[in-house]
Amino acid sequence: MAAIKITKQNFEQEVLQSDQPVLVDFWAEWCAPCKMLLPVIEQLAEEVTDAKICKVNVDNDPELARQFKVMTIPTLLLFKNGEVVQQSIGVKPKEEILEMLK
Repeated sequence: MAAIKITKQNFEQEVLQSDQPVLVDFWAEWCAPCKMLLPVIEQLAEEVTDAKICKVNVDNDPELARQFKVMTIPTLLLFKNGEVVQQSIGVKPKEEILEMLK
């Protein structure tokens, strides 16, 4: 399954109300590091079964980026029970992201 596209319309349902951990990638089309991270995010979306893998385009939904004080992209936020429990900024190897999800 591909990473779930998150907008302000589906954010509460897909992320805050999720009964499983949710990894949210804040990214933009023009961001070179974001493009480097994209294949890893899509791989994780295919492979990880005990967490949701989602993406927020900060150009389309700047309110969400502001709400979570995302100043640099790519930023990964891990939500559990509607709360941010971990944050990672910049491109990370797949193994490091998997470690976040544990």
